[in-house]
Amino acid sequence: MTDLPQLEVVLTDVNARVVEAWRSAFADTPGVEITKGSILSQRVDAWVSPTNSYGAMTGGVDGVIKRHLGPGIQLRVQRAIQEEFGGSLPVGAAVCVPAGAAFPKFVISTPTMHEVAENVRETLNVALACSAAFQAIHRQNARQPGSITSVALVGMGAATGKVPPQVCANLMWAGYTLFQEHAFDDWAELRTTISDQLGDIEARPAQERVRITPPQRRR
Repeated sequence: MTDLPQLEVVLTDVNARVVEAWRSAFADTPGVEITKGSILSQRVDAWVSPTNSYGAMTGGVDGVIKRHLGPGIQLRVQRAIQEEFGGSLPVGAAVCVPAGAAFPKFVISTPTMHEVAENVRETLNVALACSAAFQAIHRQNARQPGSITSVALVGMGAATGKVPPQVCANLMWAGYTLFQEHAFDDWAELRTTISDQLGDIEARPAQERVRITPPQRRR
């Protein structure tokens, strides 16, 4: 893509094993900063909050962000989910809402699981959620060019979701590289693209990175 915004990406987590896995998966990926610590310390345009399909910010990173920004953030997330998805946000989609703060300006909510607490170890949910979060940046910047130039993410699905750190890191790398190469207009097309190409992920070595080939552009 030639019209990509210049995006600064910060991967940050309190789990040292996740940080180590990121350093391996993103070792040859420029423009990505990796650090151990809380997402709350990151002064970027957007925070990505792994959530559930209902935007109930009751625990995990969701809960941390809600306590920091106030209960209004959950109301804005759930209002967006209601308006855009009829009240249930599918895995492989995301909403981007104003944070009500200077840093971050936006919160991107994307589900790694349907319910409040699920084991998603044997699913593609991390790849779907991470890809959706980055695609939400494309969409926000299409609405307001340059409004998101930096973003912070945590290890998606690596805590409550029970996804092994290296698998989490590799799937997040797949989502980030897809962002670099394609902007999806349709969430269903995003989900289909990932599911078709990563459907055999359980048969692959845990250390293997898989680049997702974007669909051909329609003329």
